[in-house]
Amino acid sequence: MDFQRNTRRHQPAALEALLTEVRACRACAQHLPLGPRPVVRAGARARILIVGQAPGMRVHETGIPWNDASGDRLRQWLGVDDATFCDASQFAIIPMGLCYPGRGKGGDNPPRPECAPLWMDRLLAQLPSLALTLLVGQYAQRHFLGARRKPTLTETVRAWQDYAPAFIPLPHPSPRNQPWFRQHPWFEAEVLPMLRERVARILPQGKAPG
Repeated sequence: MDFQRNTRRHQPAALEALLTEVRACRACAQHLPLGPRPVVRAGARARILIVGQAPGMRVHETGIPWNDASGDRLRQWLGVDDATFCDASQFAIIPMGLCYPGRGKGGDNPPRPECAPLWMDRLLAQLPSLALTLLVGQYAQRHFLGARRKPTLTETVRAWQDYAPAFIPLPHPSPRNQPWFRQHPWFEAEVLPMLRERVARILPQGKAPG
């Protein structure tokens, strides 16, 4: 009986109902300069979860996760095409902040702190098939790794083996991080080949282009 209850809890209808609730969230509307538009994608059979920071302006406008230059680079890192990336039965995408937080002096503001406590655990409970979670940026790493996180993002990314196989920490693929990529060539030489191999092993045959 316990198994049957657990199975029902993870049916797609339950996830769809939760996603409808998430997309109607207005918890921090007063803090969002463009108003709330939660951007999240998930399927009950998703194998890989991507946890980023928060939607940028273009993603806010389109409602499509990672629909910007950062997303182009992320897909290149993963070795997948747009169709695979957009397949909710393969990739779930849940940012730490679900809405565009507006801009500050140095770029986009941090994710709103209300989102993760409200929604993250409830969404994760509906994703029983996850084999890998990609922690993109310091906010995701802080939330999921806690005290296991290294003093800096660079050290955390370089120590990816400490968090495998469940997690892989990554820098944000934003064009603003180009200096970081130049300063740390080991990321492209060592981490990205491992990442592509993991993704190719996890996704169904033919889902990850060679």
